[in-house]
Amino acid sequence: MKRVCLIILDSVGIGELPDAAEFGDTGAHTLGNVSSAVGGLNLPNLFAMGLGNIENSRLPRVSAPTAAYGRCAQKTYAKDTTCGHWEIAGIIMEQPFRTYPDGFPPEIMAEYERLIGRKTLANIAASGTEIINRCGEEHVRTGYPIVYTSADSVFQVAAHEDVIPVEQLYEFCEIARELMMGEHCVGRVIARPFVGTAGATGASGAFKRTERRKDYAVAPIAPTILNAIEAAGLSTLGIGKIEDIFCRDGVTHINHTTNNAAGIDAIVTALKNPQDAFIFTNLVDFDMLYGHRNDPAGYAAALEYFDSRLPEIISAMNDDDVLILSADHGCDPTTPSTDHSREYIPLLVYGKNIKPVALGTRTSFADIGATVCKWLGVEWGIGTPVF
Repeated sequence: MKRVCLIILDSVGIGELPDAAEFGDTGAHTLGNVSSAVGGLNLPNLFAMGLGNIENSRLPRVSAPTAAYGRCAQKTYAKDTTCGHWEIAGIIMEQPFRTYPDGFPPEIMAEYERLIGRKTLANIAASGTEIINRCGEEHVRTGYPIVYTSADSVFQVAAHEDVIPVEQLYEFCEIARELMMGEHCVGRVIARPFVGTAGATGASGAFKRTERRKDYAVAPIAPTILNAIEAAGLSTLGIGKIEDIFCRDGVTHINHTTNNAAGIDAIVTALKNPQDAFIFTNLVDFDMLYGHRNDPAGYAAALEYFDSRLPEIISAMNDDDVLILSADHGCDPTTPSTDHSREYIPLLVYGKNIKPVALGTRTSFADIGATVCKWLGVEWGIGTPVF
């Protein structure tokens, strides 16, 4: 059975798109700027595949890459997780999801508070770590959940696990998901549980988010490659938050890992088990732990950890397997912003039957999904396969 393993290195962008200025992202280059910030990245396996040979990578080149290499531009006018993954899977949105840089309208918040039976705090665009340290003490004192957003299309609800039990927080987010549809539809509602205490001095960083986060996306607005693969009689596996991004639509099997290490373990296990033709993984730590927290050193360490485990993934592959490495957007941790950045995404395609050639700049993320379907022998009409 031919298989494809597609790994999304969440937020690992490779340079600003031509319209980046319209998003406030002039100069963004997640990989290049992280490398510069730490004095160079130690990524021998990714470099050998040709990561540094991608146009404007600002990384070391090799003379004989082992993978086909290139980059993809995004057609959807957005820079969020849902739009990025959806375009990879074949949905190019004419109108992106709504964003709320000034917070949500009063009528929305009044209705939300009525539905959950209590008031809320904040209702601003903010970093997740910043907002729980700013509002955490008041939340603990009052029991009011913290509602916030970002430059992305998200409605986020944060609550201390000892104040609002996680299952109740999930219920609050399910209510928000139903509310934030239609005219005010957002790409995702996200539950953000946290723990800790502010301490006697209210020291910053005393509150800490946990891995019990849960995303509530909207169902894909059109069929995706996941549906096409299933319709062809093949099974799919979603690792990480793939099930959330696609609302389980077309995802045959699920392994909801919550960090990079567990995600890589799950990939290796899946490759050793000839059950699923398509293994679709999101590795979230780059974005969640380091990009949004403006931590280039942590970001670099996460990249180097993934690189160190790449041989395990490759050694678990069969001769007819194809490995695709890419991203869904950027999140440059060296810029003042803590939001995603509008960037090209890298594209590495590896396998014993893949010719290591330059793929150039692809005009859409959808070329990735088209490549997956082409290799699996599945009919699909959106995007252009790279081979």
